[in-house]
Amino acid sequence: MSEETIQEMHRVLELQKALNISEGAPDTKLRKDRLDRVIAMVNKYQDQIVKSVNDDFGNRDPVMSAVTEVASVIGPMEHAKKNLKNWMKTEKRKAAIAPLGSALSLLGAKAEVKYQPKGVVGAISPWNFPVNLALAPLAGIIAAGNRVMHKPSELTPATSDVLKIMIEEYFDEGEMAVFVGGPEVGAAFSGLPFDHLMYTGSTAIAKHVMKAASENLVPLTLELGGKSPVVVGKSAKMQDVAQRVMQGKTMNAGQICLAPDYALVPEEKVDEFVKASVAVTSDMYPELKDNDDFTSIVNQKHYDRIQGLLEDAKEKGADVVEINPSNEDFSQQPHHKIPPTLLLNPSEDMKIMQEEIFGPVLPVKTYKDVSESVDYINSKDRPLGLYYFGEDNAEKDFVLDNTTSGGVTVNDVISHIQMEDLPFGGVGPSGMGSYHGYDGFKEFSHAKAVYKQTKFNLMKLAGLVPPYKKKEEKTNTA
Repeated sequence: MSEETIQEMHRVLELQKALNISEGAPDTKLRKDRLDRVIAMVNKYQDQIVKSVNDDFGNRDPVMSAVTEVASVIGPMEHAKKNLKNWMKTEKRKAAIAPLGSALSLLGAKAEVKYQPKGVVGAISPWNFPVNLALAPLAGIIAAGNRVMHKPSELTPATSDVLKIMIEEYFDEGEMAVFVGGPEVGAAFSGLPFDHLMYTGSTAIAKHVMKAASENLVPLTLELGGKSPVVVGKSAKMQDVAQRVMQGKTMNAGQICLAPDYALVPEEKVDEFVKASVAVTSDMYPELKDNDDFTSIVNQKHYDRIQGLLEDAKEKGADVVEINPSNEDFSQQPHHKIPPTLLLNPSEDMKIMQEEIFGPVLPVKTYKDVSESVDYINSKDRPLGLYYFGEDNAEKDFVLDNTTSGGVTVNDVISHIQMEDLPFGGVGPSGMGSYHGYDGFKEFSHAKAVYKQTKFNLMKLAGLVPPYKKKEEKTNTA
């Protein structure tokens, strides 16, 4: 079956590339129609989407699934439709060269940038938000006029099957196609000669994807993750901090690329932070095991990985604060649930401080001066997100100006990803390239430079047309 799928991928890629050439760039009307079809299919299949995600996870908060997998796909499509006409406009640039400067334009020269589709965009999406991260990027990909081939995650097979069914209902294979399968299919997919490839997932797998894409010099957008820090300023209101941090940390049980991965708290306020975090989390989840609001870890492998991180931290001296309001026994349970957990006094030799957690566990480090937090963040790989809490603008500016991250949310976590007018992407190990809104349109477009020359032969006027020697020089030589 995998070999058949791989052959089919090559066939569809050749078809889409041929159609891209023969039919040319789609006009505004067709691009809007394709965006409308994404909206229509998500609306039609929303119940199946929520159910399939729940089936794949074992238990997934249905309210959150409706928001993150359905509504958050529709929003970007509507935003793209509203702005598409302006995005597609030819961009005027100054026609200027030294020493003439802008006077060149007065002589009739023109410079502009035309945005054209790259062609066929391949997209590999992950399991943690299996519909959102498969479809939301289509806003930029479709708006830019591209055709799409998509490989969803094999770890959420029920959702991947729904994606395939609904896309095949609403799109011709020459416009968009879905290929399901395991690692063998994924490896072959990443090695196809696309015109652009987008991968969302782990940094470790991204290295293999990037290596495969390099064989065909395929340009990449990589949306990865990393250890996104929370810097709690000394002026922060601790109750608000705890509410927002723990809400973000427990959303999807921490299985979010932008989930806060560790907190940096003033040492004199750590007890207050822990107390507030326990209180707000207990209010959100008075019980956990049979609570539909609290999401399961996606499978046994990831459950065992997180438990291994916890055991390693305990053995190396971390103080563990498990937030389990009803004192439930998690040794036997139908799903892979892990109670929200704080780890105090983490040390650098603990695996949990070296790997992205992707679970409902939050290490808490202390600092005396905020500069220590900045130094610590800068000693690590650049993260996808950074979060600052506080009312001290000077301190906030110090943290933001002296750290580098993909994006920042102030006085909350994760929220910057919801802003369609802000680029979303990482930096270095947390990603390459960015999308959302106009930035997504440009990411998946080729910016073609076009220059119209003046009727005057500037090279000749400048004496740069052979023969270069003056007549008198030639005469003297003779």
